[in-house]
This record gives sequence, structure tokens and C-alpha cells, in this order.
Amino acid sequence: MADTSSIMKLREQTGAGILECRNALDEVKGDFEKALEIIKKKGIAKAAKKEQRMTAEGRIGTYIHTNGKLGVMVELNCETDFVAKNEVFLQLLKDICMQVAATKPLAVRREDIPGHLIEEQKKIFNEEAKGKPVNILEKIISGKMDNFYKEKCLLEQPFIKDDTQTIQDLLVANIAKIGENIKINRFVRFEVGEC
Repeated sequence: MADTSSIMKLREQTGAGILECRNALDEVKGDFEKALEIIKKKGIAKAAKKEQRMTAEGRIGTYIHTNGKLGVMVELNCETDFVAKNEVFLQLLKDICMQVAATKPLAVRREDIPGHLIEEQKKIFNEEAKGKPVNILEKIISGKMDNFYKEKCLLEQPFIKDDTQTIQDLLVANIAKIGENIKINRFVRFEVGEC
């Protein structure tokens, strides 16, 4: 039987219900790390089920850096206005605004990056890999493109407050906590002197 402090600690870290936390801890005979992994996997499964649900509500969050030379706006969508007012949702929105301010992503997801920028990047990587054997050239370019996407796509970036998870992981965890689909629709980042 799981002890109360472990159940509460697991609940605090995951947002899962008390019964779900107790069952996960019982299943792995009190091993906290294994129980945490079980809860995360269930959260991913829950988020996948909710992925197709419409997100017509939400909020727009802003961040202005203290020097007044950097500003961000993010549209974060959810299913209901009730959730859009939820403290967990609003904290997520604030975290995403900070992420955009700090990391300068180009797009929310890979599909949103304009094709000409992708082709331009591939040409640069092709030049850098010139002279490498043809059989590994494609792997090199593919690896460099993956790194490019991890840097420039918001959902693939490591979260600035916890680099063990990506922004996609953060979204999934919050979907599991809140119980509704959440999507980052768009963002804008302004910095004085940039075009």
C-alpha cells in the first residue's frame, strides 16, 4: 500500500487524481520514479485521445521584457471558457510567452516553417557536409535538420524552466492535468531593431 506523502508528491508533480497516483504506486510497489513514468504515459494517452477535439476558446497572453525592447503575444486555445480562466492554463500561457521571448522560435510546428527557409537550410547543410561519402551525406543532413527543427519549432524546443521536457511534453502534461485539449495556435515576437 502506497504511503500518503508519496501519493501527494506524485499528485503534485503530475496533476493526476489521488486514486490514479495510489494505483500507480501500488502497481510498482512504491517505486516513485516508475510510478511517475506510468502517470506520464497515461497522460500522453489521454492527450492523444483529446487531440482531435475542437479548441475554439482560449486566451492571448503577452510578455514585455523589463527593458521594453522585447515583446511577445501568444494565442493558446482550449475547449471551454471555463478552462481558459483556470490558473493552470494561465500559468501555461505565461510560460509559453516566456519561452518565445527567450528562444526566438520561427514557428509553432515543423509544418509551419516556410518551404523556402527549409530549402535554404538544407543547402547550407549540404555545403557544410561537402566531401563526405554519399551514403552518409543524407544522414548528416537529416540529423542537422532535426537539430534545426528542435531549435526553431516551439513545440520541439526544450522548456526553459526544465530542459528535460519539450514544450510538446509540457502541453501534454497540462492536457492531462486540465482534462481538455490545448493548442498553441500562433505567436508573435517583437524586438526593437529587428525586421
